[in-house]
Amino acid sequence: MPSRHPYDLPDAPPDIRLIVADMDGTLLDDAGRPPEQLPWLMKQLRERGVLFSPASGRQYATLAGLFHGFDDGMVYIVENGTYVVRDGQEIASDPLDTAVAARLVKTTRRLAADGIDVGAVVCGKHAAYTERTDDAFLAEVAKYYVAHRTVDDATVINDEINKVALFAFVPAARIVAPALAEFTATHQVVVSSEHWIDVMNPTANKGAALHRLQHDLHITPAQTLAFGDYLNDLEMLDTAEWSFATANAHPDVLRRARYTAPSNNDNGVVRTIERLLRLPAS
Repeated sequence: MPSRHPYDLPDAPPDIRLIVADMDGTLLDDAGRPPEQLPWLMKQLRERGVLFSPASGRQYATLAGLFHGFDDGMVYIVENGTYVVRDGQEIASDPLDTAVAARLVKTTRRLAADGIDVGAVVCGKHAAYTERTDDAFLAEVAKYYVAHRTVDDATVINDEINKVALFAFVPAARIVAPALAEFTATHQVVVSSEHWIDVMNPTANKGAALHRLQHDLHITPAQTLAFGDYLNDLEMLDTAEWSFATANAHPDVLRRARYTAPSNNDNGVVRTIERLLRLPAS
């Protein structure tokens, strides 16, 4: 279904109980900054009994820092749905087999040996682990994984693994994804941005995590509002009747969502929530 105009909304506010938003390219602007109105928005939603849940490929530590101070009761859907946390406590996870993670690290090593500028990030529950130590690569890792460590051998990690992410300084979908063909039959291989690919269990995605959350909280898809911009958001958007793609979204996401919100650089998430729920002007 093609996305409808951002202002083609009902006259009366719908009964929204849960709002789920992707971070990069959706809630955050292109510089990675959250909206200035975020604390105000969280207060407004809390007063109305609406739960806000960030849903991101980022790790829990990164998002907990972003929402620190106004995240009481907030549910974090992190690592693209492989790990769900509320008030610092795990409520669901879908860990990756350590042998699969090791194979992915070895595949990444082979790609690098062939001249492709790529590195693996083994995403554990306590930290993210990488063998690459160069400043350029670690600067990209730090944007999404504030808790990260360099290790001599990323095939041997003493942590429960959520997923393995590959970052490439080349187009990931065109150059790196074909080399992961052996994993696509058994696992989720998701292009999450121009330079990132996430490999997870076949049962893991943001939509599966959202469905579990809806079930646990007795919230229906009709009471769920979701925002996304990239391919790793598709299942999440399918799980909410009020699904919005930001105007800057990938074409497939724009086609899949029911509605279109203004872009991430135009504060589209906050503006749409304000209008849909009839919040006072921030």
